[in-house]
Amino acid sequence: MNKRLQGIFDDFFSLNIMVVGDVMVDSYIWGKVSRISPEAPVPVVEMHHHEYRLGGAANVARNIHSLGATPILCSVVGNDIEGKIVIDLLQNEDISSQGIVLSNDRQTTVKRRILSGSQQLLRVDKEDTHNLTEKEKKEIFRRIEGLVMQVDAVIFEDYDKGIIDEELIGFITERANSRQIPVIVDPKRKNFHFYKNAALFKPNLKEIKEGLGQNISLDDFDSLSASVTKFKRDMTIEGVLLTLSDKGVYIDLKGEQHLIPAHVRNVADVSGAGDTVVSVAALCLALDLSPNLVAELSNLAGGIVCEYVGVVPIKKEQLMEEADKYNIIK
Repeated sequence: MNKRLQGIFDDFFSLNIMVVGDVMVDSYIWGKVSRISPEAPVPVVEMHHHEYRLGGAANVARNIHSLGATPILCSVVGNDIEGKIVIDLLQNEDISSQGIVLSNDRQTTVKRRILSGSQQLLRVDKEDTHNLTEKEKKEIFRRIEGLVMQVDAVIFEDYDKGIIDEELIGFITERANSRQIPVIVDPKRKNFHFYKNAALFKPNLKEIKEGLGQNISLDDFDSLSASVTKFKRDMTIEGVLLTLSDKGVYIDLKGEQHLIPAHVRNVADVSGAGDTVVSVAALCLALDLSPNLVAELSNLAGGIVCEYVGVVPIKKEQLMEEADKYNIIK
């Protein structure tokens, strides 16, 4: 094992990372299809297993924890059965719930997936997407104010479910920047242009096309680079990490631009890959690693989790082994 690589992963243990955003429950009903329903032309799934997993911003917290760092998760969920499931799952994984607000005015987001083998047949969502009430906002601000002083980086994990708005972004970013704490953003469309003064902005290709209103082509590197550079300047953002699905990632940070190709994978499920990418990137920024290394490790980690069915966190040992195998640190 490369000693510098080992040292980087050892340093993850010292980091505290705040994750702010939309928490959800991923529900999986696993079964087998052996017949079609006589009631309608739909498959009948004979259920053999039902599982709950932490999703959304909570999956980012799982990734941070799996890599050895300490996540501080801040969000609002419903004071309902699924909200209690969130608290229980966090406790089961030894992740603090001190930043979680339970609200009687909101239902917890749940994504229910029905699968036959590894094939997803149906997804049923339950969610609220309205902005926080003043009471909810006051409480989440109070908790964040007390916790942000303890962290080495902040991640905004935005799924457009109403937890994050312009006021919350400004509140956190101002406090983080005053202490030189890097702010890393995994954006969605509604708040796309509110994330000014961040250290790293991590959209996917679809999100940046929609956000910029441009049809960016991966075949024209100069055009891609120019669009990202202009976006950084307009938003006063230090860096952009653009995920390009099976094409890899592009990073523009600290005066460096790198296009990192994806590694060949047997892709089973892309769910949660973006959560993994932003988690690794945040840890790397907290350690002030080079832009190329930020991109290489994040890209590698995102690809690894795509080989698993369902939303899963990256395994630290597997990421280390593959980073060593691909000689990411020369």
